[in-house]
Amino acid sequence: MNGTMKYTINMRSAADKVKGQGVGSAYEEQVELVRSGLADRFEVLVNGRRPGDITHYHTLNPTFFMEIPFAKAKGVTVGYVHFLPETVDQSLRMPKPLRKLFYRYMLTFYKRMDYLVTVNPYFIGRLAAYGVDPSKVVYIPNFVNEQDFFPIDGAGKRALRQEYGLDPDRFTVVCAGQLQTRKGVFDFAACARRLPEVQFVWAGGFSFGKMTDGYEDIRKLMENPPENLHFTGIVARERMNGIYNLGDVMFLPSYEELFPMTILEAMNARIPLLLRDIPIYENILFDYYQRATDNDGFVALLERLRNDPAFYRKAQGDSWRGHQFYNREHVLSMWDSFYTGLAAQENPLPSPSPLRHLIG
Repeated sequence: MNGTMKYTINMRSAADKVKGQGVGSAYEEQVELVRSGLADRFEVLVNGRRPGDITHYHTLNPTFFMEIPFAKAKGVTVGYVHFLPETVDQSLRMPKPLRKLFYRYMLTFYKRMDYLVTVNPYFIGRLAAYGVDPSKVVYIPNFVNEQDFFPIDGAGKRALRQEYGLDPDRFTVVCAGQLQTRKGVFDFAACARRLPEVQFVWAGGFSFGKMTDGYEDIRKLMENPPENLHFTGIVARERMNGIYNLGDVMFLPSYEELFPMTILEAMNARIPLLLRDIPIYENILFDYYQRATDNDGFVALLERLRNDPAFYRKAQGDSWRGHQFYNREHVLSMWDSFYTGLAAQENPLPSPSPLRHLIG
């Protein structure tokens, strides 16, 4: 790549049309990271009218699907893998024929791409099981900007809790995510019932309305929650740093994820993470989080975090180490290597891509 020529990356997305979902947050962060960090070599277009040297699809819109041949004629196509059939299964309710049609469309879209990016190396194998060539799948993690998500001191936490109508001195557990069965909202409520002296806050709502899996049962829970459980509804992204800083702990009992933005955001707020012990976290979160397999384990760990200051400080430090690992320079270097290799063309990425090993 010469010093004067800039390659274009056309970021194609409609993620901002649905509020309160992590896909939109991940898209905004990635575009800003590349636009600010690689500006000397790449011009970033957002939903440009012409294909770029690299056209990067962040969502699976049918209009995007139809333009794929034109994008390929101009340059290289990249698709972002934010979900798979099994994650949609546990998120949205759709009639069976429509679900089968959508899954076929999703996988066809992925297979049409020259390269795919997944935020979790665990899903390289899952994509291969669907017939996607693993040699064209690259792992690059999500990223969260430190200027938007950061720790707030004790006095600030107290003021925030009062703003949200919470007891400023009570141990507080927060979760952020769409209200879906797979997110573990019923387990979150069950733990709240077992720990009445702790206050619990869930920030998020029904981003997909009545299509949401578990919609009716979750609505009933919201109408009659435990006294110590507070639902905020969908919170604007610019206010989410305050939500994390309400908490002493971020507790996400989700059953199925890729790499939630909420985890990275909570790490930036320097609070401990408590997550369900599921395989997808093993190669991305290492020892940065506390884990359990059921509500008994969750309750025991929440009690220990509340009552054991030394254990709390260690868990807090573990979370902060995760924040330091997923720093701007680390993730930007991965995008730099990836985009530079694609734009140059005479140096296509080897198979399998070395990027998936950069996490070690």
